[in-house]
Amino acid sequence: MVKQVVTHTYTASIRNQQQVSDDLDTLGFSASKLWNVGRWVCDRVWSEIGHIPGHNELTAYLKSHERYDDLHSQSSQRVLQELAEAFNGWYGKRRNGDTRANLPKYRKHGDNHPRSTVTFKAAGFKLDTEYERVRLSKGSNLKEYWSDFILCEYQTRPDVDLSTVESVQQVRAVWTGDEWELHFVCKVEIEVAEAPGEKTVGVDLGINNFAALAYEDGHSELYPLNCLKQDDYYFSKRIARCDDSDSEQATRLNQKKSARRTHYFHSLSKHIVQRCVDAEVGTIVIGDLSGIRENEENGESKRWGKHGNLDLHSWAFDRFTEMLEYKAEIEGITVERVSERDTSKSCSCCGRKRDSNRVERGLYVCDECGTVANADVNGAENIRQKVSLSPHSEDRSNGWLAQPSTYLFDSESGCFAPREQATS
Repeated sequence: MVKQVVTHTYTASIRNQQQVSDDLDTLGFSASKLWNVGRWVCDRVWSEIGHIPGHNELTAYLKSHERYDDLHSQSSQRVLQELAEAFNGWYGKRRNGDTRANLPKYRKHGDNHPRSTVTFKAAGFKLDTEYERVRLSKGSNLKEYWSDFILCEYQTRPDVDLSTVESVQQVRAVWTGDEWELHFVCKVEIEVAEAPGEKTVGVDLGINNFAALAYEDGHSELYPLNCLKQDDYYFSKRIARCDDSDSEQATRLNQKKSARRTHYFHSLSKHIVQRCVDAEVGTIVIGDLSGIRENEENGESKRWGKHGNLDLHSWAFDRFTEMLEYKAEIEGITVERVSERDTSKSCSCCGRKRDSNRVERGLYVCDECGTVANADVNGAENIRQKVSLSPHSEDRSNGWLAQPSTYLFDSESGCFAPREQATS
């Protein structure tokens, strides 16, 4: 075991919610107003000269604006940084041919502003771990002569002690839809295991099977997306019945859907890392989907059908990969991101590249060497081979490439199980 410092985020409830909620509401509303001012500036600059201002430019433009002083200066900077990141994300999609990408929205519900997350950096908070209190700084416009801060009494999980962490980098005040909670972003020293082995596994992320794994020692696994698609269908129907898509009920439904998806990603990444430990895998090779929207032949936006585009154009893949990376790091496993270019149409046995070899979404047949494979597993093996070219002794055309094991998310246990053992 070796010591390593990593970043963790711990969630805490606020014990004196009633006493501080009005002040936190004011900060949350102020963050939304500043976002909207910045949003207007970005739109104006883009319309005039075709340029998206970075967060430093936005800060320079708006530092003298009265809304900037509604928050602590570092909190205002963070709002503008998030806005600049959102605009650059939109522009990246647009540049890759995604004509359906939408500009970042204004934060307004009719004439009202929603409560935005407020981030406090080092100069904006003071933590007292002995009495479990944190002082959050107000903006210059909101300070009163007897109080220039909000004193929150927090409570973390029993297994979390903030006095033992390396340092607290940020504190975020987050509105859950019912009340405020605090997120502490901390540097934590943990024990990291030595790599369990030197083997490799390839991971292909997709819109039918969320993950397909191809192991060096000759077996493969599929993790279908069924439960997330069921959630999308269920919550979309519930939200469509709401009077207003921005209503409190719709917001709660969206939050619940997001929480269920987050739990799925945490469970899957944990399961895959444990499978790698058991299989003595030292390196996970995963497809980098940064260019997933772009068609390799003509640069236009890919069309995967109505439901395919819904999943493909979400933030899901990057978020999952980040979870996989930090969970693997704890076990001493390296995660390498590689380009997915040509991995779906190349034969992992002979290297023959041809679009027609993928005869349907789930089947790959090579017209050169006769290999028959699950299409996603073939892609995962091609991804793995970008880092490791370890040979296989088995007849892959009739073995693990064509007949992967399937794991389903069991909603009763909240974890993954082989298809034959999953109860739901």
